[in-house]
Amino acid sequence: MINFKDFVKTYDVRGLVGSQLTQEVVAAFGAAFVDELELAGKQLVIGHDMRDSSPEFAAAFALGATKRGGNPLMLGLCSTDMTYFASGKLDLPSVMFTASHNPASYNGMKFSRAGAKGIGLDSGLAAIRDRAQNYFDSAIEELAAPGLVEEINLTREYVEYLRKLVDLSQTRRLKIVVDAANGMGGFTVPLVLQDAAGLPALNLEIVPLYFELDGTFPNHEANPLQVENLRDLQRAVVEHGADLGLAFDGDADRCFAVDEQGGLVSPSALAAIVSIREIERVKALGETSITVLHNLLTSKVVEERIKLAGAAPVRTKVGHSLIKEQMAATNAVFGGEHSAHYYFRDFWGADNGMLAALHLISELGAYQGSMSELSKSYSPYFSSGEINSTVSDVPAAIQRLKAKFPNCAVEHFDGYTFSYGDKENWFWFNVRSSNTEPLLRLNVESNHEASMEKIRDQAITAIRNG
Repeated sequence: MINFKDFVKTYDVRGLVGSQLTQEVVAAFGAAFVDELELAGKQLVIGHDMRDSSPEFAAAFALGATKRGGNPLMLGLCSTDMTYFASGKLDLPSVMFTASHNPASYNGMKFSRAGAKGIGLDSGLAAIRDRAQNYFDSAIEELAAPGLVEEINLTREYVEYLRKLVDLSQTRRLKIVVDAANGMGGFTVPLVLQDAAGLPALNLEIVPLYFELDGTFPNHEANPLQVENLRDLQRAVVEHGADLGLAFDGDADRCFAVDEQGGLVSPSALAAIVSIREIERVKALGETSITVLHNLLTSKVVEERIKLAGAAPVRTKVGHSLIKEQMAATNAVFGGEHSAHYYFRDFWGADNGMLAALHLISELGAYQGSMSELSKSYSPYFSSGEINSTVSDVPAAIQRLKAKFPNCAVEHFDGYTFSYGDKENWFWFNVRSSNTEPLLRLNVESNHEASMEKIRDQAITAIRNG
């Protein structure tokens, strides 16, 4: 018995191939997707990454969709942001087959409504899950007039659109090492940054690292959030004397950067850089009331720079679908998460790691200094990074933290945020429960390194010594 609740997550589907995700399971999701979004007689977009199971799953989903009258448009091999592009440009719902940064044994589905609008558990995914379970447990009732499958190629249009959003025609020549981790970055980088789409190559020297598409990830996991997966990139940047290093996750919707010395560029620093560029861009077009989103884990510098640039920062909870909803509700020009998801109003509110990379390349290309100098100017504070602790009794751990930090202001917004201090001496930390594991996630930031380390250690002790 396969229980779909075991692998349908808060924002998408992630499951083990064979034991959880099979062609029959996926076909049931295709039928359910068409029913829930009332797509009988209408089109939908299907894309897939380079995992071994992805092409057959895309075909199985299309089969289930056609049985219920849907008309799939098959994008074929693509990155997740390419499906968002198709969903936005064509104003059609979409599904992308990928498990992003998860190991090779996994696959999954990312769903969007028309216009690349997100679908999470509370906004339709739970209903799709339950319909799919019913179809799997019984059978998919085929309509008298099933849908038709077509193939579509929007690659060139995707590249043209990104290049229109960020003009790199005047950028000084940069040498950039790119680690694609055998994921979809190996497909999109030659298209966007080079000439594989039939457009002129940009004024960049690209040094490729693991561009071969291989869903077994033979060199390292496609998860740049883990520092060990950036080691090869860091070494290569230094060895090649490069100006910049970029790393993409498995489906290429997230981008991480390292400087010319191999040092990590904080995702918050990148969020601040892109925030300012997007604010300045729309100001030049005459906009006066500008909003930028940032989740509660980004550095304090992000909010500060947004305000200095003349825009209104809005703090959000963590999470893909939540941010997409807030992007639409606030008409925010940009949204940044410390997990390296970057959302753009002019990309239908969807996240796009390649677009963030283009902004960074453009900024560095116009900057009269090194990436490390640019990064330092946007990283004035000290952060712990995310620290996970296995906790059996979360409420008790929170009470221990409150007892340990009695002078802190405590805000219950996406976990608990503790804050203390003034302009000269301050710190904050946040603790959040994992959606999938018995973990508490801790993030600490302060304007003094010693203070950050002290608070970090005290908080860890309080969390773990129950």
